[in-house]
Order: sequence, then C-alpha cells, then structure tokens
Amino acid sequence: MEPKNEKSRKITTADGTIMHTFNGKLHNWEGPALISSDKKEYYLYGIQYSQEEWKEFKTQWSGLPWYKTPSILADAGAARN
Repeated sequence: MEPKNEKSRKITTADGTIMHTFNGKLHNWEGPALISSDKKEYYLYGIQYSQEEWKEFKTQWSGLPWYKTPSILADAGAARN
C-alpha cells in the first residue's frame, strides 16, 4: 500500500510543542518547523538546518525554475543573434 501525498500540517502536542510537517517530515518555509517552549528548530524536507542556513536557502528560493530566470532568458536571446 503506497502512502497518499500528504499536504502540510500544523500539529500541536499536549505540552505545547508546535510541529509543521509536509509528507510526514518536519518542514516549514515560513519559519521554524519545530517550536517548543525553550527552542526553535528549522527543518526543510526533514533535514535540520541552523537558522542562518535556513535563511540562506529561503533567500535563494525564487519560485521560478532556473531556466525561467531573467538572466538566463537574456543570455538565451543573445545566443540566437
């Protein structure tokens, strides 16, 4: 039996810990994926990162594929001439 594609979920445990998950893995592009009373942890697709690493990934994420970025399109136009 194959698992269904799960959407992102926000789970709050009895002790107040908040977990953001995507497909069963800790993940959150908006902020920390695991928030407890004494710490915040950053995860992307189940892999833990420091806050600085997470911010770097977030700034690099433009939402467009590499081949649709303006710099690539400008270079492609030059190659045709």
